[in-house]
Amino acid sequence: MEHTTVTTRTTEIVLPGKVESTGLQVRTRDLPAPASGQAILRMDATGVSFAEQQMRLGKYFDQPPFPFVPGYDVVGTVTATGPDTDPAVVGRRFAAVTKIGSWASHRLIDVADLVPVPENVDPVDAETVVVNGITAWQMLHRTAKVGAGGTIVVLGANGGVGTTLVQLARHAGITVIGTASPRHHEALRELGATPVDYHAPDMYERIREIAPDGVDAVFDHVGGAGIVESWRLLRRGGALVSYGTAATKDDAGNSRLPVLKLIGQLVLWNLLPNGRSASFYNFWAGKRRIDSFRARLREDLTSVLALLADGVLAAQVAARFPLSEAGSALALAESRTVAGKVVIVPDA
Repeated sequence: MEHTTVTTRTTEIVLPGKVESTGLQVRTRDLPAPASGQAILRMDATGVSFAEQQMRLGKYFDQPPFPFVPGYDVVGTVTATGPDTDPAVVGRRFAAVTKIGSWASHRLIDVADLVPVPENVDPVDAETVVVNGITAWQMLHRTAKVGAGGTIVVLGANGGVGTTLVQLARHAGITVIGTASPRHHEALRELGATPVDYHAPDMYERIREIAPDGVDAVFDHVGGAGIVESWRLLRRGGALVSYGTAATKDDAGNSRLPVLKLIGQLVLWNLLPNGRSASFYNFWAGKRRIDSFRARLREDLTSVLALLADGVLAAQVAARFPLSEAGSALALAESRTVAGKVVIVPDA
């Protein structure tokens, strides 16, 4: 079957506006037949990332206007393709980063955005390392470029990106200091990190005791006033990689202002003649050059999925929820009580 003209029924979770997690809506509709270069992807697993938590509050930097279907990434099986599209992809499992639209039983997708998932990898496990794995890999190896023997600090090391970052760093021979609530410390030790209490008033002093000569990189998704302390942890030649503003997620007002203020601070630090660097990691940087963006994403995700298939990376699944209970999945992720990624799977 080269392509389909049969309509596919999809069930979608809609974010109608700034609502509580209980305010998500379920809708069912027909998908149009895939066009040339497109496929229909049946969702095997999707998940909750920090982006959806911000989108619910209307605070994600470039989210679309309400209402829309959230879902930053997806692992699924191709069920049909459009005309002039390789039919060999039908029946195979792929991962994709979509930014929105993946909290759905089926969706249309560009075949060029699909990255093959190894056959021996469970789709739920694969889902935990799609956006989280690319983010962690690119921040560590493309942005900070920390080599074996280095030392890094990962703030929120129990989160989806954090647990992946810890494992990638340890695999690369890098020492990791990870901050988290005490209930997650044993899990972090098992991943090979040295845990520090996230809530301790002397958290940064404790990190300095462990690494008195400074660290090679700090990965900071918190932002806010604490970003100054992250900068001060660096040794000469070290890199601060900021990738979020969790500290200001509940602040009233324009959601772009904290991000712009943070980026301004990072730019100023880069002008200082001390050999340290500061950058804001943007997953979508380079998207204007779509072919090179896709090639880089494919290369990095393929590397991460291979480590997962080989058992080097262990999937950190916090919980699984059926699609119809996406609101409960979002609420659990927002509670910040879990380690790893909250995954959404098809309804039984």
